[in-house]
Formats: sequence, C-alpha cells, structure tokens
Amino acid sequence: MRIIKYTHACVRIEHAGQVLVIDPGVWSEPEALAGADAILLTHEHADHVDPAKLAGLAAPIYAPADAKIPELTVTGLVAGAEFTAAGLDIRAVGGRHAFIHDGLPDCANLGYIVAGGIYHPGDSVHLPDRPIETLLVPAHAGWLKLTEALDLAAAVRARRTVPIHDGQINERGLGSVNYWLGLSAGAGYRYLAPGEALD
Repeated sequence: MRIIKYTHACVRIEHAGQVLVIDPGVWSEPEALAGADAILLTHEHADHVDPAKLAGLAAPIYAPADAKIPELTVTGLVAGAEFTAAGLDIRAVGGRHAFIHDGLPDCANLGYIVAGGIYHPGDSVHLPDRPIETLLVPAHAGWLKLTEALDLAAAVRARRTVPIHDGQINERGLGSVNYWLGLSAGAGYRYLAPGEALD
C-alpha cells in the first residue's frame, strides 16, 4: 500500500491497482485525482473539497450525509458506516467538525479508518476505537491547538504518524510543529512534503 500526501489535507492511497483519494481541496494538486477509483470527503469546507476538480469524474464520492455540497452527487454516510471503496474496507468515525470559536463552525465531519489501519480524521481530533497503523494527524488549523494534535498522536501511538492539514504553515512554523509532533509520536513520525510517498 502506498500513501502519497498532497498539499494540505489531501491524501492518495494506492493499493492493488486501485486509487482512493481523501479530501482533494482547493489547495491540493489536480494530479492527486488521476485515475481515482473513489473519493472520500471528510466535510464540506473548501480546503477539503473542490467541486470544480471533482465535477465530471466517474469515481464515486462519499461524504457525511449532512454535508452541504450541492454541486456534487455523493453517497451520504454517518458515523459507524462500514463500506468498501477502491477495493479497501473503510469505517466512518467521529461526526462533527471541531469548533474554532463560539461553537462555530458546526458542520458534519467524518474521519475515515482505511483498511483497518490508516486514519484520516478530517477537521477533528476524534480518537479512534481501534489500533491504528498510520495516523494522518492534523498539524495546524484555526480549530486546533498544537497540544491537541500532540495528545492525539500520543494517544493513538501509531507505528507511523504523518502530519496533514499543514497548508497554512510557513517553514519556520513547520519546523516547530515537526519537532513537537516528532517528540509526541516517537520514532515513527515522518513529515511528507506534497507529492512524497510512504510505502
């Protein structure tokens, strides 16, 4: 299985000749979607979904049932849903987007556990209910304190931890985030620049 990180929260998973793409937002590179067999959207915000990039694709698109993405036809999901997409078993977890301020935003957000071991939480720090092999940990956001990301990485104790949701961090900030996440996640921590892969 190959995991390729693209800008911000977009991740491409290649396995057995099939391609699953999670959260191809406005900042992600179009090539992330090349040959996609299925697309997972964690929620409706533009940094996670770019309807213009997805329009006309033949691949099925899965998103929270309550997500407001009128430009796209999606298969709506709820927390606890289990299904197969791009040949991979997937479980939807969580339910709501983390708050930034004063209870906003309040929209549906699902994290996805892929193939029983890769976890993409979207815009949340929802703790999965099973062991995780590869944690895709949010690194920076208006809704996130770095200590929450560190706590998620420490609690999950994944064999491999890769930061996502980092599109708004400059190089100095990224150095600091990588230092702290590396301490919290341990030896399995690895930063991937856009386009880099984890095999």
